[in-house]
Amino acid sequence: MGAAGTGGTIVVLGDSLSAEYGLKRGTGWVALLEKRLAEQKIPAKIVNASISGDTTSGGRARLPALLAQNKPPVLVIELGANDALRGLPLKMTQENLARMTEAGQQAGAKVLLVGMQMPPNYGAAYSNQFAALYQDVAKSHKVALVPFMLKGVADVPNPERLFQADRLHPKEEAHPVILDNIWPELRKLLAGDVRK
Repeated sequence: MGAAGTGGTIVVLGDSLSAEYGLKRGTGWVALLEKRLAEQKIPAKIVNASISGDTTSGGRARLPALLAQNKPPVLVIELGANDALRGLPLKMTQENLARMTEAGQQAGAKVLLVGMQMPPNYGAAYSNQFAALYQDVAKSHKVALVPFMLKGVADVPNPERLFQADRLHPKEEAHPVILDNIWPELRKLLAGDVRK
């Protein structure tokens, strides 16, 4: 039973990258997703439960109430970057992502994990382990994955032109690219095409 058929709710549980930090209201990827759903006549409602600065621990604490309140057919989890920026243990981040994924599945939601990567100055070993933890959770729980939310934004020549002054948060013009990274996997879930 997909969100497309039921007019269900898509809950986006994220951090500043999904909460329009430093952007004009309505220009972040979640707002653009809302427009795309309307254009494609997909009657799903979006609850953007993203909070700037949130960690996987914060998301895990907030998730049960969001699931109970919204009963979403689709749950998008976009968290983890702040864990890494704070140097929190990778094992804890992975555990939190796994528990949130399980909570979503137990509540009947199809889960989409949105992965992040750390800049190279964090060291190759840490960066590789961080990127891999999303793949591990997605594989072990058989859920959809966007490996790198900022593909085409952070990994292009002169990426600073696409970022705000803090070099952490993408500018408005980067958000359509972010949506295009997320949309193919999300579209499959909305169509009821769950990855086996």
